[in-house]
Amino acid sequence: MNSTVVQSPMGSTDSSPSNNEAAVEYRTVLLAIFPVVLVSGTISLSLMTHILKSSSTSITSIAVLNLIFAHFVFLVTVPFRIYYYVTQHWGLGFTWCKVVSAMIHIHMYMSFIFYVVILITRLMAFYHKAEQQASFRSIHALLVSGVVWMGVLVLVPCIMYFSYGRDTGDNGEKNGTLCFHFGRNIKSGAKVFNYIVSMLIIVVAAVLTALQANVLRVLYREHRQGCTSQQDFDAQLKSLCFALVMVVCFIPYHVFRLHYLENIHLQHINEVFLSLTTFNCLDMLTFLGRRTFLCASW
Repeated sequence: MNSTVVQSPMGSTDSSPSNNEAAVEYRTVLLAIFPVVLVSGTISLSLMTHILKSSSTSITSIAVLNLIFAHFVFLVTVPFRIYYYVTQHWGLGFTWCKVVSAMIHIHMYMSFIFYVVILITRLMAFYHKAEQQASFRSIHALLVSGVVWMGVLVLVPCIMYFSYGRDTGDNGEKNGTLCFHFGRNIKSGAKVFNYIVSMLIIVVAAVLTALQANVLRVLYREHRQGCTSQQDFDAQLKSLCFALVMVVCFIPYHVFRLHYLENIHLQHINEVFLSLTTFNCLDMLTFLGRRTFLCASW
């Protein structure tokens, strides 16, 4: 798990006018992004929850439910970020600062995992048809979901307690006036891990997107003019939307992170790129207008 890095100008080690001006600009950008994510994400989750009431209990719909839950848990913490960027003061305690800071990373990685599950499930359904459905049923998907969330509940508190934010190097962080300023905690070992994770996400997202696009190409060549009326084509098109969400929201951040890990002073830019990953909360909007999609196609 990475660390969120935001530095308030009040507690900056370099209080030059240019740095303070840059901090204000980045904070303004963050204040524009997070309220949009909070409002739009809440609306999309509400609509999607209503649609899922009538969906079948398929492997993909279970993955989507997990994705909705991950979005919901993250959105609960967004108001605290907005509060901090508005007031430039954190008065809710260092522990809660670490929780809110970590949640944006947990949300990103959990979303990535469920995107991969959804895409692989759809690809297997296309290439293996009924064979895949017989070998991996909904009960297995429920068990895997339970294992994943239990792992999160066990690992995340341990990481937060033993390593995350333990050495901030900033009195403002320790006395509760600053938050999201954990970049100095990234040691050499953690850097290697971050490099591996970022490269893995970039490669997996790119490969799955290419495979999903190829599936659509094949279906289009098979059905031509009537492809839009084909149920399988519709399902695979929605899967491509999820793949594109990964590419647009996650790849830019991880590409920049490869550079940021050796340039921690770029913390404000890193925070902006990190905030852009939260736009994946709007992924559920891809279902609107086709109420029968989950019920019939997935």
